[in-house]
Amino acid sequence: MLLEDGTVFTGLPFGWRGVRTGEAVFSTGMAGYQEALSDPSYCGQILTLTVPHVGNYGVNPEDVESRALPLAGFVITHRARLHSNWRARGTLEDLLRSHNVPALEGVDTRALVRHLRTNGTMRAILSTDGTPIEALARTLADWAGIDGEDLSRRVTVPMPEPFVPGPDEQSPIPVRRAARPFRVAAIDFGMKRNIVRNLAWRGLRVTAFPSGTDARDLLDFAPDGVFLSNGPGNPAMVEAGIATVRRLLQVRDLPIFGICLGHQILALAAGARTVKLPFGHRGTNHPVQDLATGRVWITSQNHGYSVDPASLPAGIEITHVSLHDRTVEGMRFRDRPVFSVQFHPEASPGPRDALVLFDRFVEAMEARDPR
Repeated sequence: MLLEDGTVFTGLPFGWRGVRTGEAVFSTGMAGYQEALSDPSYCGQILTLTVPHVGNYGVNPEDVESRALPLAGFVITHRARLHSNWRARGTLEDLLRSHNVPALEGVDTRALVRHLRTNGTMRAILSTDGTPIEALARTLADWAGIDGEDLSRRVTVPMPEPFVPGPDEQSPIPVRRAARPFRVAAIDFGMKRNIVRNLAWRGLRVTAFPSGTDARDLLDFAPDGVFLSNGPGNPAMVEAGIATVRRLLQVRDLPIFGICLGHQILALAAGARTVKLPFGHRGTNHPVQDLATGRVWITSQNHGYSVDPASLPAGIEITHVSLHDRTVEGMRFRDRPVFSVQFHPEASPGPRDALVLFDRFVEAMEARDPR
């Protein structure tokens, strides 16, 4: 793997053989490699895991978060040749090959992560087919990166799609059911499946809409609430989504709940700004404080941008902050049932500390229509 500053990291190839450009990032999760690989938020990125031992429990169809593996490449220290798990239906290499994802093992990932922490996220190119380094350098120099592209277009549904949980997709814990089956319009900027599962488990009827859906089409659907999903890339590039949310905010009693990219798009629609973090927050062990109660949640996160707190309008209150760097992790509108968080309450992988946020969305719809 060649970074844009000329640094080279070598390893042994596995997965698909070929060349991919991407943004080099890392995640600190200790487990959940299959969920990370299939998370649409990693679209266009080359993911490095800090955990040294990967692949030991295989892969299975139940733990995928999307239909594809949207990431550009994968880098680890050690790949397990044998896996042991009663749920496994294949190997890590099977999964990567079937989705054309190149990967390297045997890389000094500690050195790579320290380099990215010091110098920040950067453009990179990964080769597993023997392409000469000089050719890789030319290709990387010509690549503009992903910051100027609306990546949600790559990972969204092509048309409105009702969600129907499969027979094996039952809630692992008891959950609060809504008073009636409210209709939720979920704008899919790259939505993880466990998010929509958590909505459906609460008795909500969820329909996913493409990221570029016009507000008029969403309002014609007559939703009881609107959900803004996670997704990849620079939120400022999702211009159609920002315009749609800006129009939805004119319906003052409409409950809106956003997660990750959806949180950032909501802030932009309200007139705030977003900034790119040096190396982002990615992992399953990020402490976040609820400012109303003082309680600390351990959260799952995957984002490279953050809402600028100084740019938030007066009518928006910051509700959660990161205990790592004090960045904005949640907000709410004081005059309407609209709120969002930067982290992932659905986990998958990660802790379930913040599942209560899905209940708050249900409560907002019940308060609007208390039948």
